[in-house]
Amino acid sequence: MPAEYTQSDQFRGARIHLCDLSGLEIRDCDATGLKIVDCYGGNVSLGGGFERVVVNDVDVTAYVEAELDRLHPNRVLAREATSAAEYRAAWDAIEKQWEETLDRARRLPEAKLHEQVDGEWSFVETQRHLLMASNAWIGNAVLEEDAPYHPLGLPSGGMPAEASAKLGLTLDATPTLDEVLAPRLARMATMRRVVDELTEAELDRVCGRKPADPYPDKEYVVRRCLTVVCKEEAEHHRYAVRDLTVLEAGARTE
Repeated sequence: MPAEYTQSDQFRGARIHLCDLSGLEIRDCDATGLKIVDCYGGNVSLGGGFERVVVNDVDVTAYVEAELDRLHPNRVLAREATSAAEYRAAWDAIEKQWEETLDRARRLPEAKLHEQVDGEWSFVETQRHLLMASNAWIGNAVLEEDAPYHPLGLPSGGMPAEASAKLGLTLDATPTLDEVLAPRLARMATMRRVVDELTEAELDRVCGRKPADPYPDKEYVVRRCLTVVCKEEAEHHRYAVRDLTVLEAGARTE
């Protein structure tokens, strides 16, 4: 078994020289200032929220962002929405793409929807995470519901287990797609109601709560909460369709 290091700062500022790093996986980490110099290898993959990426002295940041926007135009709608009408348009597009993608996913055997591709969340786990995101940012922060969190919600990997338990989440659950979609689609309908009733004044209202206890104590305005949900939906849709392509290819060869 490969060694695992979690929630550690022992590599901060380290210099790794003349080492075999083949198969190294860095996940959910702060990689600010990461430098890979005079190294070699094949199949190098980077993914995440990088402010600036330079490959062999060429800044490829703008190219990568432009290509992602071209392939996934809903990223632009989610990122650039500022008015009530623009949030409605972004949600219109998000609803449509998930409707199409869910139809596509249902053509696969249920077992395939629980498979992870390259260690990423399965399709079902992705739906659980998006349920959690909307529960936190809409149900809790924006709407201040009495019980905003559904037990099947799946938080990001950075949330401590005790914090998840405090929210009533059952992280080790193995629900079917339909079992997850029942609360997931209900929460999407809540988001639809929120954006349909949205006014310009409401966008700048300071929420009475933060998304969840582990989040920093600061002001969260409705505008920010809606943007987070839309961006989460757009980005995780990108991951989902990427992995569906792999799962579909696997299903054809079985």
